[in-house]
Amino acid sequence: TGAVKWVYQMTPHDEWDFDGINETVLVDQEVNGKMHKTIVHFDRNGFGYTLDRESGELLVAEKFDKSVNWASHVDMKTGRPQVVSKYSTEQNGEDVRTDGVCPAALGSKNQQPVSYSPQTGLFYISGNHLCMNYEPFEVSYTAGQPYVGATLDMLPAGADAITGKPDGTTNLGQFTAFDAKTGKIAWSNKEPFSVWSGSVATSGGIVFYGTLEGYLKAVDAKTGKELYKFKTPSGIIGNVNTWSYNGKQYVGVLSGIGGWAGIGIATDFNKQLEEAQAKAAAETDPVKKAELEKIAVKISQEGLGA
Repeated sequence: TGAVKWVYQMTPHDEWDFDGINETVLVDQEVNGKMHKTIVHFDRNGFGYTLDRESGELLVAEKFDKSVNWASHVDMKTGRPQVVSKYSTEQNGEDVRTDGVCPAALGSKNQQPVSYSPQTGLFYISGNHLCMNYEPFEVSYTAGQPYVGATLDMLPAGADAITGKPDGTTNLGQFTAFDAKTGKIAWSNKEPFSVWSGSVATSGGIVFYGTLEGYLKAVDAKTGKELYKFKTPSGIIGNVNTWSYNGKQYVGVLSGIGGWAGIGIATDFNKQLEEAQAKAAAETDPVKKAELEKIAVKISQEGLGA
């Protein structure tokens, strides 16, 4: 009929650019002792959601990276995230920098698709492990110009993905196994950079994924133990796939970094932004200061892919 049967919103009145447009996976699984036809969705906001795809009932909503702090939890009666005031860019207001918001606007997960193993019942998530300092400001639309209305800089989460406890680590990525029936993290491996490739889980109990520094890795689906890695010529942002030919199984992936994912590798936007902001802060002439501030804003917006 084309009529909407039900709807669920992950981040109502999104204040952080967590637009949740990524894939949902259809899995029939038992949740709380009852079989459900479910959809599972890992949002940029850092929460993993399991819903009954027939009724829209919210069954599970838990963080798949415990460094996430913009909301304490999701109220299972209303389905709404409980926003932490300290990290609310709206409550803090325009032209006020909100520090240490986790995750960053990149999200705990972005476009890279998850994989699922019916053997383990786990989902495998290629993720980012980043936080941000975010400052919104009023902006008017000019055709052909960036239209973002915020400046931000990103930094390592510096906390354990499983416990959320600060640990001073500098890794920017995680590869995580998550049980969508219970909302529990089974295991999570640190990666030096964000994991931008999709993964594939095989019936041999192995999960493959790629890294930005160019490794194709194989890990144990149950434990996350690294079993094998192969260095490809470039960073991997493609999705791993597998096929059989003449009785032999192959695994393949596109190697080559580019597009938005390549920005942070090709250029150091954070360093450029810090230098531009420092110059603007040190300038005493109002006219020159305004021009330098515009340059800093432009660098920030380019870093966001505007």
